[in-house]
Amino acid sequence: MTRRPDDGPEPPADGGSLRGDSLRGGSLHGDSFHVMWRDLAAIGRHAASGGYRRFAWTAADAECRAWFEEQARARGLMYEVDRNGNQWAWLGDPARGNAVVTGSHLDSVPDGGAFDGPLGVVSAFAALDELRGRNARFTRPLAVVNFGDEEGARFGLACVGSRLTAGRLTAEQAHRLTDGDGITLPRAMEAAGYDPDAIGPDPERLARIGAFVELHIEQGRALDLTGDAVGVASAIRPHGRWRFDFRGEANHAGTTRTPDRRDPMLPYAETVLAARREAERTGAVATFGKIAVEPNGVNAIPSLVRGWLDSRAVDQQTLDTVVGGIEKAARASAAAHGVDVDLVRESFTPVVEFDHALRDELARILGKDAGLTVPVLDTGAGHDAGILAGSIPTAMLFVRNPTGVSHAPAEFAAEDDCVAGVRALADVLEGLACA
Repeated sequence: MTRRPDDGPEPPADGGSLRGDSLRGGSLHGDSFHVMWRDLAAIGRHAASGGYRRFAWTAADAECRAWFEEQARARGLMYEVDRNGNQWAWLGDPARGNAVVTGSHLDSVPDGGAFDGPLGVVSAFAALDELRGRNARFTRPLAVVNFGDEEGARFGLACVGSRLTAGRLTAEQAHRLTDGDGITLPRAMEAAGYDPDAIGPDPERLARIGAFVELHIEQGRALDLTGDAVGVASAIRPHGRWRFDFRGEANHAGTTRTPDRRDPMLPYAETVLAARREAERTGAVATFGKIAVEPNGVNAIPSLVRGWLDSRAVDQQTLDTVVGGIEKAARASAAAHGVDVDLVRESFTPVVEFDHALRDELARILGKDAGLTVPVLDTGAGHDAGILAGSIPTAMLFVRNPTGVSHAPAEFAAEDDCVAGVRALADVLEGLACA
């Protein structure tokens, strides 16, 4: 049978151990990685695109949450859901403090790939199984976490669960979030059986955590180019989302003379082109990937064109230059076409340097103890680990992505590399949480 790149790791034909012997520990304990991957793979998958639609507080999200709870209880872990809807599975008493936490998220972007988020959660449980197979003796509490609404696909803001926990998003701000159908976040949470009035900062929970390590598929090809299966993150580049509202005048597409039109689609189109020019000029990236048009009729000139810009750069000054250049072009084009334009910054994350001591400890554990060459690289993608970095020591492991594709069905990690990632995470957790 021919397999698609996004089908994920395939089990060995003989039912034996998954391959990948670059890290110590022999075969994965019970091959639990593959079993979990298979059970999770069908949830929220769209038949036509092959991608995933696991949006916050939907039926697919509920299935993912049920899967997480099942994995926790099957391992005898203490399961809980915090005030912000994040799921936790604890080994040991969290009240002892100085806990080591690992995990990621299970939600997706529209038609996203199988690996972004779930690889980190599945690998976390598999790493725990591996450590139990090694008869590891834990000296610190350990937890696996699934942060809610990381991708922001439904309500337009990324990392809602971790932002709320870290106090980077207030309850009042969260309550104002609305999806494309006009459903507010509180209403969606309530429909899913959660209390929206309970959300907010959770400093007591964060105080229990001594280190958070998130494993994630690399969103790019740096590891593929170096030939390494696993890497350690150094930093997250500054990035943000900006909404451009172009307001013109709705009119008949067939009877309105060209000189009489106030068509907001024209300055929007010119702004998209300006974003590409600014990105090429500065070496940054700038993407208009979402658009809303009113009244959205084939035979009607729009009254409103709303476009969302995602931009990321190597440093703050470059990012400011890019967004400033795009805004300047948007305002000039809007004025030329008799259109009004408003710019709203919906989210922003400055450069995040992961905890240097923890980062270096990960590199030491993998490089010295496991005998690996461990590249250290930055990333342009945001993560829950980046949100939490301002509150607790955080670090990240990346697993090689040979396609470099992310947020799309072709996102892929080879079986050997997934196994290498699990073993790397197990080695790190053993180094941090075990005697």
